[in-house]
Amino acid sequence: MIRRIDAISCSNALSRISPMWKSLFAAVMFTLAYVLHPALQVLITLWMMLWCLQYAKIPPRAYGQLFGTALLFYGLSLPALLVELGRPAAGEAALCLRIPGTAQFLYMAPAGGMRAALLLARVSACLACCLFIMLTTPFGELLQVLRRLRMPQIVLELMLVMYRFLFLLDDAAHGLLLARRLRGGHRGFRSKLREAASMAASLFANTMHRYYGLSQGLTARGFTGEILLPPYVKREVPRRFALEAYAGIVLLAAAQLWMLYT
Repeated sequence: MIRRIDAISCSNALSRISPMWKSLFAAVMFTLAYVLHPALQVLITLWMMLWCLQYAKIPPRAYGQLFGTALLFYGLSLPALLVELGRPAAGEAALCLRIPGTAQFLYMAPAGGMRAALLLARVSACLACCLFIMLTTPFGELLQVLRRLRMPQIVLELMLVMYRFLFLLDDAAHGLLLARRLRGGHRGFRSKLREAASMAASLFANTMHRYYGLSQGLTARGFTGEILLPPYVKREVPRRFALEAYAGIVLLAAAQLWMLYT
């Protein structure tokens, strides 16, 4: 998936727009997505999806896979949000189950469902903002933006090396998995467990070997302790996109104020 993300970020319809503007826009929308009313958070989610799918021309299937995979972590937190342990008050529990041999109950209250719904609205809005900047801006341009924002050089170098490390890890994992399948792997559950443990160790060794090769390559190319990034190049923002973004932010802020004082 990392290669798909990298390809989409470089080939989408918004890739030539100023990365600084896109980063600031995404940062403002992320802040609004965190603090606004849940109804407005739903609107932010739909609006950022419009930017990605309609304006940036990102494939809906790839976007849906990324969005759904991220929401899986929200799904894992649902039991903690919905299920409570104790003795519910009269009429409080929508669903109640007594734990055998104890006086405790596992129950679901309407308040838990409300918390889960509110959290889903906030998570979806923030996730849509993160996917916008991740899928419309190449990683190299994000590093240039961070450099313009006075991010320490050592942090930028670590981010660049770790990003490259993800590709090495993906290549090593794909090669090991393909080799296992060609040798007739996955013949049973216990066999799968043994192969998974063996692949984990092999993957670490193989990846570290390739990482060592990467460091040797940097040294051979004259690495002096600092990775130089290409200079930041200013780009124009189409008037239509700028007006829509500014108008949307103003309308969201006005709607929040109206909800607070009415």
